[in-house]
Amino acid sequence: MQSIQSMIEESPHRHNHIYHVLDAADFPMSLIPKLTDSLDLPRMRTQNRRSKRLRYVRGRVAEVSFIITRSDLLAPQKEQVDKMMHYFQECLRDALGRSGAKARLGNIRCVSSKRGWWTRNVKEDIYRQGGAGWMVGKVNVGKSALFESVYPKGRGQRRVDAETRFDVDKTLTSNSAAWGSGEVDPFEEADPDLKEQNSVLNSEENPVESEQLESEQLESEQEAVFNDEQAQEPEEDDLFDEDDSGSLLPPAQPETAYPEMPLVSSLPGTTDSPIRVPFGRGKGELIDLPGIHRSSLDTHIKPEHRNGLVMESRVTPEQHSVKPGQSLLLGGAIRITPKTDDLVFLMYPFLPPALNPHVTATDKAIAIQTGVHPETSEPYSGTVPSISTDAAKQSISSAGTFKLEWDVTKRRAGPVTSRSDGKMKSENLPFTVYGADLLIEGVGWVELVAQVRRRRDAADPFAETPGLPEVEVFSPKGKFVGIRRPMNAWLLGGQLKKPVHAQRPRPRQTVSFQKRKSGGR
Repeated sequence: MQSIQSMIEESPHRHNHIYHVLDAADFPMSLIPKLTDSLDLPRMRTQNRRSKRLRYVRGRVAEVSFIITRSDLLAPQKEQVDKMMHYFQECLRDALGRSGAKARLGNIRCVSSKRGWWTRNVKEDIYRQGGAGWMVGKVNVGKSALFESVYPKGRGQRRVDAETRFDVDKTLTSNSAAWGSGEVDPFEEADPDLKEQNSVLNSEENPVESEQLESEQLESEQEAVFNDEQAQEPEEDDLFDEDDSGSLLPPAQPETAYPEMPLVSSLPGTTDSPIRVPFGRGKGELIDLPGIHRSSLDTHIKPEHRNGLVMESRVTPEQHSVKPGQSLLLGGAIRITPKTDDLVFLMYPFLPPALNPHVTATDKAIAIQTGVHPETSEPYSGTVPSISTDAAKQSISSAGTFKLEWDVTKRRAGPVTSRSDGKMKSENLPFTVYGADLLIEGVGWVELVAQVRRRRDAADPFAETPGLPEVEVFSPKGKFVGIRRPMNAWLLGGQLKKPVHAQRPRPRQTVSFQKRKSGGR
């Protein structure tokens, strides 16, 4: 963070805009804590209506925006993602802590470089604001892919041509009335080159003279184009006049209409140094910074399964019912074990294919995850595979106990609480549905749901209310796990439908049923 702060301080622009790039797969685990304090930036705008929009620090303006990439992983339609904006604000507010309790958070964008969701709006904002735009984020959050989608290509070159064309058209239009009477030549006040072309076309009597005029016109045009290019092209000393001794910010590359974009790759550390790409004829530049290191599950997975840890498209999961005494295994590397014994948990893994879900008994799940049976201490010799390395199996430990503390009864009760059907309030129902999203860093999330009975009719009026449902998660070194408020993504995407070839046909009706149906015995 100190090196990134030094780079931003060396910015030659007065206006600087920091785009904090977050990954939608594990949002908000890719958030950099205390980013404004680490980079010595102005604090975020509060909800007070008198709070200033721009704040100057050392004579410069620095703003921060949050961009959530790969938003197509959250819902099938763009309108559904737009309706979740309030949810993103609340999740980000929880992750920011006290610093974000009163923040306005109106600078959040959900972008999909794959489908082009909101990329055009971000591109127009970057070009309109000008100055320096800094792409800041952790590794493998999609900064380079976002850079290619929102960079304003081909801007500035066509503007001059359009203005020249407009002046010529305006001159021709104003003289069109006088042209018919022959009083005014429309090319007299226009471009001199156009006037010469008109004289060449009218000189049909002397072809030798017309050829000489054409050659002279061609030479003059080539000389004018060469002079314009020399005048517009900045000198090499001006582009690279920065003092590179001790500077972390490399010099900017020469501006072109369609420059080379940063390399897009799923491997971490692809962008090893800042990449400065100017635009708009000196109006501003977009800078892709190296990603900040974060812990990754790849180091504990076998090499042949690491490519399968990237969620490339939206997942429609199956519903897994985990009963008391059972656990959910994710690829044999992560185990989710319910701590509340008298409840049935519903789990929906939004994960890539490498972390294949498998529900089994807790003792067997421990044997698969660690490679050793917990009771007999014998090596596991079953058929359920595990993608963890041998070193990762020996470092399995608890990542913590997480509570399902968010009430999702109104969303999960179905038609009972619908305004057009049951019209019942969720507070009056004899049960409460709790939910949470269990995050796996850099991979995805698992939606957890449990239904708890309200014990209002107990004999003891001072009986303790039932506690919140809890689950315990075991992972390599007890890392790579977090929790957030539930998104209810399974309700957005819908239940996984079986294909036609996998559906069971309706069984044949029995003879006794056919007789009863016809009224006989």
